[in-house]
Amino acid sequence: MGKIAFVFSGQGDQYSGMGKKLYEKYPEAARIFDICDSIRQGTTEQCFSGSEAELKETKNTQPCLFAYEAAAAAVLIANGIKADMTAGFSLGEVAALAFSGIVDIETGFSLVCRRGELMHDAAEKHPAKMAAVVRLENDEVRRIASQFENIYPVNFNCPGQVTVAGSEEMMPEFASAVKDAGGRALPLKVSGGFHSPFMDEAAVAFKNELEKVSFAIPEIPLYSNVTAFPYSGDEPEMLSKQICSPVLWEKLILNMINEGADTFIEIGPGNTLCGLISKIDKDVRVYTASDLEKSEFPFDEVKSC
Repeated sequence: MGKIAFVFSGQGDQYSGMGKKLYEKYPEAARIFDICDSIRQGTTEQCFSGSEAELKETKNTQPCLFAYEAAAAAVLIANGIKADMTAGFSLGEVAALAFSGIVDIETGFSLVCRRGELMHDAAEKHPAKMAAVVRLENDEVRRIASQFENIYPVNFNCPGQVTVAGSEEMMPEFASAVKDAGGRALPLKVSGGFHSPFMDEAAVAFKNELEKVSFAIPEIPLYSNVTAFPYSGDEPEMLSKQICSPVLWEKLILNMINEGADTFIEIGPGNTLCGLISKIDKDVRVYTASDLEKSEFPFDEVKSC
């Protein structure tokens, strides 16, 4: 048998109403949402009825997605789905941190609240946009970006897709250059230039918060966005650096596959990571925890993997 990996999603798939059916159907999910509300009042209500604009604000997006993801993971575990390794895309790495046992849910949620606040403040201070560049090789995206000041390749998602962060004034010109080279730059539904130097101040401040935390030995391997390899006792450095460094997602997934992962479950309200993973390796199985809300998650099928 192969191994199962839980991969926690990042910003972009949030929507008003996410998690409501989880809360109503599964007591394990309700318990997680209640814990989050005890730390940050109104998180559950924001997930269930927040406006699109409200949920797009990083200081709200990150706590809400953490609550949803921790709740969905708790439901899967309660129904006999066991992960052999884990990772998370951007903010999802904090949810994966808690899932791996390095910190408890309360600590993980408190950290993601602070992370969201710091990144929100940095985004307001240093306005920037993000776009997914498709149909071009990684090196070509790097070449085009190098011609512009304040344009950075930041997320290496899968073959033929690299996300860039850039200043608002440079993005239209960059997008035009990408089009001339035969690619497309697709704007992302985020509110800042994440994983780039625009976030340097947030990274420094977050490291100060992390140094106050006691980290345990992980119960299962947690793969880092920064190195694409499992954590090795360097949590404050990796989690702070992650905020202003590229996400090496394609390399990370390939490393998990090399360690035996052949089944990936995206823990989040959408299926973005499922799409990326299928492009990285079409032979692995992918599932999304969002199917829990539609009562369509194939528990028996996954247990037989």
